Amino acid sequence: MQRKLIAALGSVVALLFTATGQASAADLPVSYNFFGGIVPELTNPGGSLPGSNDYGCVPSEEHPNPVVLAHGTGGAQQTNWGTYVPLLKNEGYCVFALTYGAPKGLPWPATAVGGMERMEDSASEFATFVDGVLTATGASKVDVVGHSQGTILPAYYAKYLGGRDKIDKYVSIAPAWNGTTVAGMDVIFEQARQLGIKTEDLPICHACGQLDPDSSFMRAIREGGYYYPEIEYTNIATKYDELVVPYSSALQSGGENVHNILVQDGCDVDYTEHAGIAGSRRAAYFVLNALDPENPRPVPCDRAAPLSGSAF
Repeated sequence: MQRKLIAALGSVVALLFTATGQASAADLPVSYNFFGGIVPELTNPGGSLPGSNDYGCVPSEEHPNPVVLAHGTGGAQQTNWGTYVPLLKNEGYCVFALTYGAPKGLPWPATAVGGMERMEDSASEFATFVDGVLTATGASKVDVVGHSQGTILPAYYAKYLGGRDKIDKYVSIAPAWNGTTVAGMDVIFEQARQLGIKTEDLPICHACGQLDPDSSFMRAIREGGYYYPEIEYTNIATKYDELVVPYSSALQSGGENVHNILVQDGCDVDYTEHAGIAGSRRAAYFVLNALDPENPRPVPCDRAAPLSGSAF
């Protein structure tokens, strides 16, 4: 009898270990490295990262809102989100990502360079994508996580394209609420104006010209204020941002529904800048807490490298 009991207990323990192993194996590997999505794009051109764009995904009670990821200038649905797709999928979210604003009529790899076209057009692409996500999942709202240019497109969508009632939480990584004039762009913008050219009409990267703080697009973003009271906003910035200058412009004040976070507050060894912050483990945990504030987790402090955001 004792031998049978021991054998039965052994079977239960083995079953538990097997189940645990299967759950662990199901988790996607998470690389805290902004460039983690490059290899997937090279091996699966124009594809989706594992864990994203599953239109059969059913949102859970814990995470009822699908998460839509909006990349930055020059990014794409794989290249920008090598950290966030597996991280959010492992946390139980339905995760969706699009490439917007890629040059039209060109073959890959040009199609993997998004955020280049007029931002009004890109915002329309975003709106269509969100509607498709809502239809497929049956959800009434999405949560948005954006990086760089992808932090202001959803604002245009909310303000001018009917998205106000379709966004619940709006998390911005290195937000460009006031555009940018750095990296020589201020000189280019002024030369264009002197020639009688609207900055938003500059060739090649139309969106780059629209990031001029004085462009009609950025004025439209500022008009009437950045925020709506029914949307919960979180802005996550780095003091080493070389494109959003001053970095404090990323942290636009608002009401009780606006939360501003500087990754170096309480962690002066995070050296991430405009790109690397999207690979920083610290920033990623701030994002997780913004999406699920009822279940906060401790936010790590890593010595994080510029550009990649990886610990070193």
